[in-house]
Amino acid sequence: MLRTAYKKRTAMARRYNDNQSISDILKEFVDANKLEPGLNKVDVQDAWANMMGNGVNNYTTAVHLDKDTLYVSLSSSVLREELSYGKQKIIDMLNESLGKDVILKLVLR
Repeated sequence: MLRTAYKKRTAMARRYNDNQSISDILKEFVDANKLEPGLNKVDVQDAWANMMGNGVNNYTTAVHLDKDTLYVSLSSSVLREELSYGKQKIIDMLNESLGKDVILKLVLR
């Protein structure tokens, strides 16, 4: 009984003495708790706001990521038409900003 308690205590001491960077620990936490999709949704909304600027953001009513499709609601039909000509470029710019291929399809509403 005493031996197992000692082994547990020394094992825990070793585990906590390992030098790991905070970014590695956070990555493990995100992976273990399957938080990646939720973080991607927030990151995509921030990337849209940063990449498109004030002109487009004034007419953007909603940005929603569902699996690999980004849904953007716009209040201007003229702007929607203009942006539809460069969908692939917008997808590439957003994915580059995110650092990974999160968006495969863009739907402008």
